[in-house]
Amino acid sequence: MIKVLRPGLMTTVQDLGRTGYQKYGVITSGAMDSLAHRIANLLVGNNETEAALEITLIGPAIQFEEDALIAITGGDLSPAVDGKQVRSWRPVFVKKGTRLDFKYAVKGCRAYLAVAGGIDVPIVMGSKSTYLRAAVGGYKGRALQAGDSLLFGPCSTISKKIMEHLSGQCQNKPFAESSWAAAEGLYPSLENHKPIRTMKGPQFYWFQTASQADLFEKPFSVTTESDRMGYRLKGPSLHLKETKEMVSEAINTGSIQVPPDGNPIILLADRQSVGGYPKIGQIASADLPLIAQTKPGETISFEEISLEEAQELSLEMETSIEQLKQGIHLKITQEES
Repeated sequence: MIKVLRPGLMTTVQDLGRTGYQKYGVITSGAMDSLAHRIANLLVGNNETEAALEITLIGPAIQFEEDALIAITGGDLSPAVDGKQVRSWRPVFVKKGTRLDFKYAVKGCRAYLAVAGGIDVPIVMGSKSTYLRAAVGGYKGRALQAGDSLLFGPCSTISKKIMEHLSGQCQNKPFAESSWAAAEGLYPSLENHKPIRTMKGPQFYWFQTASQADLFEKPFSVTTESDRMGYRLKGPSLHLKETKEMVSEAINTGSIQVPPDGNPIILLADRQSVGGYPKIGQIASADLPLIAQTKPGETISFEEISLEEAQELSLEMETSIEQLKQGIHLKITQEES
């Protein structure tokens, strides 16, 4: 069990989302950065779909009421256990009674904290994810508050083996880190601001030629009005060739829709299930982590790629995840021998 001493700006319980219900108008929710979330779970021996904590911009302080195996991934929020810096992207054994503190986001926007066994909260429509606007899922349908206590689920065999190995290295220290970590190339760098790889959207050719060019040639800034539902952008105004009426249609994470004011919106985890604004672009799934880790006030740009290129990037990402799974299994086998 963990106890929340300080909640941070916004810390919520998220898994990979509430899928299969959009046809009923139910929001998917789930982790904004699903790649960092999946890696964190795998590092502690969980199923990659298990619930973890999503920590945004300013992190919480957490007290461990029992021994635990954790992993921290995503943005850098300067995590420290009992005042000593702890490294991300690897399994970490923490003793009962220790305190984990996060500060503000140095790199990126969101960090993920996975605990072996996962966060034990009720499953609502197949998911533990928190949807704040409807107060659905997660811990009481809301962001965490000081005094909240969260239980863990049962540990997997892999989790128990990692814990046993690391606990033997703890001695008089409050925590012990694994000597191995997720490979650097598995997750995109948050230091190099690369263009976001984007396909033309279904209504791309509805837009004026100048607006089509501006999408891929000029920068946009993320405004402070952005949230888990969507990132509102400020930059060149994008306009249609002529006014058109659209029938609302299904939308995806990473769709770039343009309302009448010409300022695009990137639709994200808490997006609505359908939308009636024209979509000028669709961000490749492989680059959604970069969007999720972009802070309000930062600047982004878009680079055009084809659907085939986006599919290749997605396959490469999934191959890397499978390699991580195999690598963890190999490490556990080596440590046992």
